[in-house]
Amino acid sequence: MLRCLVLLMLALGIPTTLHAGALLARGDAFPAWTLSDQTGATVSSRDLAGKTYLLWFYPKAMTPGCTTEGDGLRDSFAAFQERRVEIFGVSFDPPAQNKAFVEAERFPFRLLSDDKRSLAVAVGAADSSAQPVARPISYLVGPDGGVRAVYGSVTPATHAKDVLADLPAAK
Repeated sequence: MLRCLVLLMLALGIPTTLHAGALLARGDAFPAWTLSDQTGATVSSRDLAGKTYLLWFYPKAMTPGCTTEGDGLRDSFAAFQERRVEIFGVSFDPPAQNKAFVEAERFPFRLLSDDKRSLAVAVGAADSSAQPVARPISYLVGPDGGVRAVYGSVTPATHAKDVLADLPAAK
């Protein structure tokens, strides 16, 4: 029963305090990673060297909280582009499910599949590889590969604005 409640809360984007995963801190080096996007193409931190990017961990494609958060990022996409920030969603969903999510919501950014949960465990979005869904957190990673901002508790409806508030204005 408790597990079902926690899963429901995570799927709806409701923060929980029932986890002990350690988040990275501002200034920490973000771990190297390689994941597949919704088309099956490989994306890695190495490909993003020299760029700023947001990794948005979400519990489950096409659930209410995740859709609200993704739509906010989509609707603010131009502002992120002006600030030269790439956006990547990360979940445990398979690429095909992420593809359907991208198509349904017209996301202009890629969704990545962390099916082995290795990145999620490394950055505190999951406590173990047995965890069924990712914790809704985000990291802003700078061009040097360091963590610029940590969002350990997100409000789906305002997350895009919260991240943009931490970025310098476009010139």
